Amino acid sequence: MKIYRQLFITMTGILMLLISCHTKEVKKLESGEGFVKVDGGEVWYEVVGEGNKLPVLLLHGGPGGASFGFEPLKEMSYDGPLIFMDQLGSGRSSAISDTSLMTVEHYVDQVEKLRKHLDLEEFILYGSSWGTMLGVSYYSEYPDAVKGIVFSSPLFSTDMWIADADTLIATLPDSVQQVIRYHEELGEFDHPDYQEAVKLYYSLYVRRKESPQVDRSHMNLSPGKQIYEYMWGPSEFTSTGTLRTFDRLNDLGKIAVPVLIFTGEYDEARPSTVGYYASLIPDARFVVIPDAAHATLNDNKDFTLKTVKDFLDEINR
Repeated sequence: MKIYRQLFITMTGILMLLISCHTKEVKKLESGEGFVKVDGGEVWYEVVGEGNKLPVLLLHGGPGGASFGFEPLKEMSYDGPLIFMDQLGSGRSSAISDTSLMTVEHYVDQVEKLRKHLDLEEFILYGSSWGTMLGVSYYSEYPDAVKGIVFSSPLFSTDMWIADADTLIATLPDSVQQVIRYHEELGEFDHPDYQEAVKLYYSLYVRRKESPQVDRSHMNLSPGKQIYEYMWGPSEFTSTGTLRTFDRLNDLGKIAVPVLIFTGEYDEARPSTVGYYASLIPDARFVVIPDAAHATLNDNKDFTLKTVKDFLDEINR
């Protein structure tokens, strides 16, 4: 009996040693802010929350926006880290004026540098608006660590986006449509009448509810207006920048992870178009957020949070 017992103890010890040798150590992310060096400056990030579930890396809209629009996600009670980042040239990251840095490739590189900096071996990618353009571009280049994707109010084809914008402009009063056409033909995008037309369009299809006013004047934020105008154009419904030819439709069928894709009921990313995008993705869940335009987390926060949380829980099962 002693021999068998000693043999059992020995074999158990060997087994535990083998298991420990083959168990991959997962780096625990610590909550807090930081910066990572990239070409052209430093990118700000913040890890919020802890837990055993997969980290979620957030890609904000714009281009030239900031991560403040993701703040409601902190109320989601997710048992894992949320990683906020301000892309180069916006928010709390370094300001830039060099247009050679304002490319999809450079922004993809920023995301990958942050992933390496945080040693993320597995994570969920969550992009909103322009962030979906960046997200699909990142996944096409670096798919290995991505275990799931959230596409919020996506744009995968600028041609389709502009066609949708034309459809939505046609719903505006004739006088407003004439103002838009007249000033765009003249290139007078700063004209007060044009800006009033833009404001009306945004109130219907971008943000239907007033967002809380937060004083951030003390934060010395980098303005992203130049990036937006250089890469996109003068308004949401007119693209004159480098993204005018953007088209990643052929890449959607190559996504090999579960995907949540959603848009607002009154979104400028029209539900019919986003539903078509979803049909091209092998493992997609398509949701329309009721009573919401483009800013779904602002217009219908509770429904959006539940939609995202259910998907994240599914991925982590």
